[in-house]
Amino acid sequence: MFLHIFKYELKNGLRTKDLIIWLILFPILLGTCFKIAFGSIYEKTEKFRSIPVAVVDDGDNAAFRQVIESIESADEPFLKATFTDKEKAEKMLDDGDVEGIIFTADKLSLTVKEKGIKETMLKSFVEQYTVREKIVMDAINTAPEKAQEVIASLTSDTASSCKEIPLTQGNPDPYVQYFYNLIAMVAMFGSITGMHITIQNQADLSPLGARNNCSPAPKSISIAACLAGSYIMQTVCMINCVTFLAFVLKVDFGDRLWLVYPSAILGGILGVSFGFFVGSIARVSIKAKTAILMSVSMALCFCSGLMVGNMKAVIAGKIPWFNNINPAAVISDSFYCLNIYEDYDRFISKLITMAVTSAAFIVLGFVISRRKKYASI
Repeated sequence: MFLHIFKYELKNGLRTKDLIIWLILFPILLGTCFKIAFGSIYEKTEKFRSIPVAVVDDGDNAAFRQVIESIESADEPFLKATFTDKEKAEKMLDDGDVEGIIFTADKLSLTVKEKGIKETMLKSFVEQYTVREKIVMDAINTAPEKAQEVIASLTSDTASSCKEIPLTQGNPDPYVQYFYNLIAMVAMFGSITGMHITIQNQADLSPLGARNNCSPAPKSISIAACLAGSYIMQTVCMINCVTFLAFVLKVDFGDRLWLVYPSAILGGILGVSFGFFVGSIARVSIKAKTAILMSVSMALCFCSGLMVGNMKAVIAGKIPWFNNINPAAVISDSFYCLNIYEDYDRFISKLITMAVTSAAFIVLGFVISRRKKYASI
């Protein structure tokens, strides 16, 4: 009996338009829009790139040229220098092609057009080089035989003076959180399939529910088979969503993509269980239940940061405990923990939270659904 109901639940799910639209097509469309809107913002505005600078060199400062060449030989160089004359350098600065001009004649000097982080970094570099150059010249005057050794030391120290020290081995792009919340939204939309389970097993909501209540199959077996079928369908939708984001849109989930899938699947189970529980307690029509679930799901996703990126942080500052019970926030946080933190403690805690919450929703939904009796069918 279980397998029979399970088979028809899968067939019914494949024929459900809500499943195809909200759990498959809509995430693809929204994910594509997110990629277009946020895909290159971090690369263009926040990720550090080599600072373009013009160098007006009269040819007498060989040590400085050697330092610049050593810096540019790095994998991610701090500077990208263009050696040119004064007139072309000033034109490049006016056109915005370079951030500053370094003059090597007599005393090393810097000319910039604006004030900012890059200009400050250039100023610090020039000042540091000037100090070390004085040290070299003093060493040359006192011990000429050690001149090459001192210059080599200056070159290596200056070339390594600016190093990128990553805070995490994962993807530091802050806009990737929108894709985390997109997956959480798909998981929460699974609540619609969970709600249909109660509709199919409540005689006062649909003709199918009335027939199921008249059938000899125990209600617990019928609900369990429907839940299993819904979980399978939701799992397929979650795998489809993650695969599309990771391999089609090329969203960087870090170096542990294989763990994103079980986290997304467990999130989908949580969404279905949530819909099953809410559908069991609400004594309203199908349309009203659908409206309630969609509204609640979107509100939870909004609080998780789907529409406003820093909303989760705002809520954490005002209501710290809410993010711990918000299913959408817990699901998106599991991806964040997996990407950012090297250990698995926080990630495992999120998985445990999802599993315990899902189990609670299932148990409560079973208890409420089995206690419903009807005077006549």
